[in-house]
Amino acid sequence: MIRYDVAIVGGGPAGLAAAATAVGGDARVAIVDAAPRLGGQYWRHRPGAEPAELWRARCAADHLPDHPVWFAEPGFALHTPGGVLEADRVILATGAHDRSLPFPGWTLPGVVTVGGAQALLKGHGVLVGRRIVVAGAGPFLLAVAAGLVQAGAEVVGVFEAGRVRGYARHPRAITPAKLAEGARYAAVLARHRVPYRRGHVVVAAHGTDAVEAVTVARSGGGRERQIEADALAISYGFTPQVELAIALGCDTRLDVDGSLVVTVDDDQRTSVPGVYAAGEITGVGGAALAQLEGTIAGRAVTGRPADPRTKGQRRSARRFAVAMHDVHRPPVWIDRLDDDTLICRCEEVPYRGVRQAVELGGTDTRAVKLLSRAGMGWCQGRICGPAVACLTAHLNGRPVIGADLAAFANRPIAQPTTLGDLSGAQ
Repeated sequence: MIRYDVAIVGGGPAGLAAAATAVGGDARVAIVDAAPRLGGQYWRHRPGAEPAELWRARCAADHLPDHPVWFAEPGFALHTPGGVLEADRVILATGAHDRSLPFPGWTLPGVVTVGGAQALLKGHGVLVGRRIVVAGAGPFLLAVAAGLVQAGAEVVGVFEAGRVRGYARHPRAITPAKLAEGARYAAVLARHRVPYRRGHVVVAAHGTDAVEAVTVARSGGGRERQIEADALAISYGFTPQVELAIALGCDTRLDVDGSLVVTVDDDQRTSVPGVYAAGEITGVGGAALAQLEGTIAGRAVTGRPADPRTKGQRRSARRFAVAMHDVHRPPVWIDRLDDDTLICRCEEVPYRGVRQAVELGGTDTRAVKLLSRAGMGWCQGRICGPAVACLTAHLNGRPVIGADLAAFANRPIAQPTTLGDLSGAQ
């Protein structure tokens, strides 16, 4: 069993910034990461093609790749397939995954999350299709669509549910850097003549054995049109991975986008002494915000005050995150479901099954989960959990509360693991 002063769970922008800063405080630091290479989803790359940003983030911390933390004990003991490591203090930088909302046809082969399409491209150089529709909500759509067309795919359209002119309501949130980034992506799409449609949503995907076409319509309803495509990349923002934080007893709250996030103070401390959190699990806001939070957490965990300028930059980045969530709200989607639309794809639970669970007395998400088996399959609710929580609240005539989302995030085994790991066999 190895013991460190600081263990950082996650090797993305937040975790790397935290490690580089904590090492500067002379602490013995480990980056415990599920991936084989540093960078997280943002700097995901193929072997031998490491982004330049990673060189700037390198530090003297021990890097433990292929070490997903599937259980965390107070004290702190982190259980991984490679064994157990102990630490005096922990920084959680576990990131987030795509938020999926169900619609007719979303389980067809060829329908992937936007993050999934990017991961295949960045990590393996594989295009998810040749004729691709990119849809959902958020500026991430632009980045992925630009990457796909530059790699040779035909992106037949980008369909954004939000109305980007809403950024005019947040003039202080838009920095020159954000404007420049958006302009770069827009230039790529314009050069490849990719249509960008605001206020549009995908209402159905069609096909026999795979996606053959996608139906889109205006967010508020209206004329529908069908587009031929062999792939659909679609996501509505991100869902923070808060399982380890909940396992350690950290307080959580609902963020402005309706996600369950970890509550932290001005120095990224959670409610549990010795546990810090940084990045998307404290509120989805992008790589720049994650790096700032990681830097603050890395100083705080080694007993050093953060630079006031860093905290000021964090406030600015957080303002943009709030504006982003306001502008790119998920559309109304429940009214577009039919009885046979699958909600939980692992357990094949349709909308009808969730509704019947509520009719049987399911007033909260946990009860609906037990009555319908939604969220009890392989992914343990990681994909369907937010949707089931929203449906449960909607069918009970109330808003979503933190307990609805915690019903899926509160699990002792945070990552898929083997019976050998559970038994302690090495």
